[in-house]
Amino acid sequence: MDINAILTPTLLILVMGMVLGVILGLASKFLKVEEDERVVTVLSMLPGFNCGACGHPGCSGFSSALVEVTGKLADCKPMKPDVKEKVKEYLAPTVDVSKL
Repeated sequence: MDINAILTPTLLILVMGMVLGVILGLASKFLKVEEDERVVTVLSMLPGFNCGACGHPGCSGFSSALVEVTGKLADCKPMKPDVKEKVKEYLAPTVDVSKL
């Protein structure tokens, strides 16, 4: 068996893997999408049932709607009143909570 018959494809795959790895690494750095930290914080305050009773696709969609002031706190039926107040207090510096 010829050593070149084994070595050439192996080196080709190794080089291709390295090149693609570098491309993926650069793409993840330059194409990174920044997530609004307020959405993540509000999501952590929500009940997490993902029931859809609020009319949004789960709690993550509802938390985005609250930060964008397109949703209403009253729409979340499982959320306790004290948690609703905490969400209002958290969002007060950045959004008009009277619309929530």
